[in-house]
Amino acid sequence: MIGTTRFVLAGVLLALGCGGMTAAISRLRRHRTPVETWRPSAALVTDGVYHLSRNPIYVSLSLIYAGIGVALDSLWALAVLAPLLVVIRYGVIAPEERYLAARFGDAYRAYRRSVRRWL
Repeated sequence: MIGTTRFVLAGVLLALGCGGMTAAISRLRRHRTPVETWRPSAALVTDGVYHLSRNPIYVSLSLIYAGIGVALDSLWALAVLAPLLVVIRYGVIAPEERYLAARFGDAYRAYRRSVRRWL
């Protein structure tokens, strides 16, 4: 990819990722629920960026990762992203979804039906 185009694309991906991350974390804090996944959730957050994705932090981290891969012109880094997302989906998100369903019951199940996992 040509240098200028590559850096513009990388900048856009990084900006989207950082913006999404900031929006997701601030929404969790507004609802006084922890960002750390090992701590108990205090609230089911469904507004803000959580209205667009059930996992905006993972989406944002993926965008940041892709932006770094593009900036470094690393096809290896970009090739690893798809398998990494599969691991995140089944190894991280699946247990979180089971926890949220147990913790918030019907409210979480309704949210899950109305908002996509990724985008």
